[in-house]
Amino acid sequence: MSVTLDYSSLEATKWRTLPKPPGFTGTLTTTKSSSKAPDSSKAASYEALKSSRAWDFAISPAKSLPMQAFMLYMSGGGVQIFSMGIVFMLLLSPFKNVAAINTAFAQFAPGTAPSNAKSLTTLPLQKLVYIACNVLTLALGLWKCRSMGLLPTGTADWLAFESRGTAPEMMLL
Repeated sequence: MSVTLDYSSLEATKWRTLPKPPGFTGTLTTTKSSSKAPDSSKAASYEALKSSRAWDFAISPAKSLPMQAFMLYMSGGGVQIFSMGIVFMLLLSPFKNVAAINTAFAQFAPGTAPSNAKSLTTLPLQKLVYIACNVLTLALGLWKCRSMGLLPTGTADWLAFESRGTAPEMMLL
């Protein structure tokens, strides 16, 4: 015994008389001509949404700074493989992010032209903020390298490159 359901027998007018579900505040449109015509307000809201998402993406490296600072604190101040790995990843990620900035922001570019998405002039403020946030991440990594003693910041670090003058006692001879 096989049961089949024939959808052509359903009457559309019968289902239109049903009450709206609880919490539904929109209107039901069933005309096909209104759904195919692009609405300028929808396009403007879509562009505004893309711009908002671009700003969220631009400040995302700054949002992760507290977590990265905590990871650096927990890794310790010594030069071990674990702390070196964390510092290496922290120093490498800003360079990778800035190198791929155009491909990262291509999804947020206004319009749909692919040539427009690869330009440096699209979303310039968001890209500058993105670069600034990556510079902050790089500065955090360099600060950790300095605190671990990996950066040559003192005069004793450069003694090998200093030339010695002749001693005053030897000048009299």
